[in-house]
Amino acid sequence: MSTIHFHQTTTATPEQFIAGLTDFGPGRAELFGNSSDKYLEVHERGAHEADVTEGAGGVWERLHYDWSDPEHVVMTTTDSNVWGGRSGHTYNFTRKPDGTTDVDAVVVREGKNFKGHVLGAIVGTVGKHKLAKAFADSGKAIEARHYGVPGA
Repeated sequence: MSTIHFHQTTTATPEQFIAGLTDFGPGRAELFGNSSDKYLEVHERGAHEADVTEGAGGVWERLHYDWSDPEHVVMTTTDSNVWGGRSGHTYNFTRKPDGTTDVDAVVVREGKNFKGHVLGAIVGTVGKHKLAKAFADSGKAIEARHYGVPGA
């Protein structure tokens, strides 16, 4: 099992970042490179949760998104062709006095088969740098989207 921690400071508000995380429309790959429109399927969506399948490059996962806490988003893997166990993503947002937001993310990857175990080992070692770049790129893309969030 691999657990990877990421941190960035962004000019996006927590509401804007969550709007980006929960934008399941076409073009999601512009925000999240590991989420191709080919795999994207929204099974159910409510005001503060969603059930979504997404992936890229032959790896997919079905995630339960919960953003009921405006400072904490949990994405739990409920099915996947490679990930199982405690796999998922957690985002925590902290507003800073200067108007920026600290974003802390934790990604857990627990392989459920041979391919998953191999990918989990790669993600936890040499793949960490690639994921860190993707995380930073996603933050920049969310800032560039200028999500207008009511009440923000």
